[in-house]
Amino acid sequence: MELLRNTVRTSGQVAAEERWEAGRYTLRLQNTGTEPVELEELSACFSENFESGDAFFLNGYQSWTYSPERTEKQFDKAMRRVPKAMDKRFGLSQYGDGAFCEPVPTGELRRGCKRGYSYAYVRRGQSFRLYASLAEDTGFTRIVLRSQEGTLQFEKDCKGRVLQPGETYLGLELLSAEGEENAVFDAWFAAMGVKALPAVPKVGYTSWYNCYQNISEAQILRDLEGLKTLPVKPDIFQIDDGFEPFVGDWLTVDPEKFPNGLEPIVGRILEEGYQAGIWLAPYVAEKNSALYRDHPDWFQYRGSERVYTGANWSGGYALDPYNPEVRDYIRQSVERCKAMGVTLFKLDFLYAACMTSRPDKTRGEIMSETMDFLREVCGDCQILGCGVPLASAFGRVEYCRIGPDMSLSFDDKLFMRWLHNERPSTLHTQRNTLYRRQLDGRAFRNDPDVFLLREENTTLSEEQKHTLAVVNALFGSVLFGSDDFGKYDEKKRKLFAALCALQKAKVLAVEHGPLNDKLRTVTVRYEQNGQEKRIELKI
Repeated sequence: MELLRNTVRTSGQVAAEERWEAGRYTLRLQNTGTEPVELEELSACFSENFESGDAFFLNGYQSWTYSPERTEKQFDKAMRRVPKAMDKRFGLSQYGDGAFCEPVPTGELRRGCKRGYSYAYVRRGQSFRLYASLAEDTGFTRIVLRSQEGTLQFEKDCKGRVLQPGETYLGLELLSAEGEENAVFDAWFAAMGVKALPAVPKVGYTSWYNCYQNISEAQILRDLEGLKTLPVKPDIFQIDDGFEPFVGDWLTVDPEKFPNGLEPIVGRILEEGYQAGIWLAPYVAEKNSALYRDHPDWFQYRGSERVYTGANWSGGYALDPYNPEVRDYIRQSVERCKAMGVTLFKLDFLYAACMTSRPDKTRGEIMSETMDFLREVCGDCQILGCGVPLASAFGRVEYCRIGPDMSLSFDDKLFMRWLHNERPSTLHTQRNTLYRRQLDGRAFRNDPDVFLLREENTTLSEEQKHTLAVVNALFGSVLFGSDDFGKYDEKKRKLFAALCALQKAKVLAVEHGPLNDKLRTVTVRYEQNGQEKRIELKI
């Protein structure tokens, strides 16, 4: 990799210190003047030799962003501009980087342009060339790969950041490493000084993918009772979205669904010997919520409009992570759950915290400080992060989602496949679990989302359900189901036990067949109970 050029554009005088040696590049700025200086552009472009047959991976913006390996010719359809009418209604661009990053023209995409964040690699057979940022806490690093031109450009998301007189800013700090898969990823995390928090793989239940928001005291207690029929006792019982009247109103419980509140249910979960988990979206409030109505000053704004997070519920809007009243409210919400006995917090839609930048902070700075705040608030309780720019969660949460929501219809509606990279998709979540596998145990424990074995309330085929379950067990550390386990027959109970055993296996190698959009075959070599085994998966 050879440095071609760097670009530093600011509104005033800065000194740039650049270093490029031994596979490590640093670009640091200092405001040497007497007036504030605004950053406009900061990037570095390198040449690289790509070959026919190379597989390209670029990490997506957040947990849900589709992040597969691609060939030179395959491009990301969702990098094009979303039609304005559809975007206004559904807010599709708000889930990813479309809220702040210009789309790529289709012609450039077809010439091999690909875009990602924080890290990327090129795989040639079993050899990996990793390109990764060491400075995501100062601002996200956008990676633009143009395979036909043979270039890699690293762009700091820092536009509008103001440097005060004398202030030093670490713009780009990059690592390039080549070699065996584990070696290059170990080198990256060692260079960052990041270690995963102590956490062990978990098996559990979540209420979301059967009833979604239509949960109730009766349904939760029914599913809790169903766990007793399983041959392996799960670790966690998690109550997901739907217990609150509206998203954002965390200090109250829907009285019709839960007439006795959550305390007796959490008590039952603990009595049965499970860890109690709960779902919160701390930086989002929906339009129908009392929080939205009563606290307009708690939100982020673009001009006179509150920042839209997407079309979930009655429409979601982003809270200001630096508003002291918002911080107090989040602390109260967490403490209330702790008092019941909750020790696992699934914190979702976290990207909402950094949807707008500030003159004194980039989106990356905001997200990293937000994760530090959540870590402090949750204390010794465990966090399962979700919907979060991944690098901001490194070393700060015990568990983290690394793919989108699985879909009961396998790959969502046809028109959504061309527009939306963060959409629910079983196809996408399988591939994200495979291609982000290197983060497991290094950054956090990977949560690949749930598996389903049931026949009802899903159109997944038996093969699709089986592949999803095996992929989750082999490459994830959170093995969650969302079925009514009490309805399992003996065959399903045996399969559940086999999945729990497979989760303990050690993956030795992943051998890839040809990449294509419809079907990818991988052969996984793994060690289980002292024996080496192989399994072929069609993903």
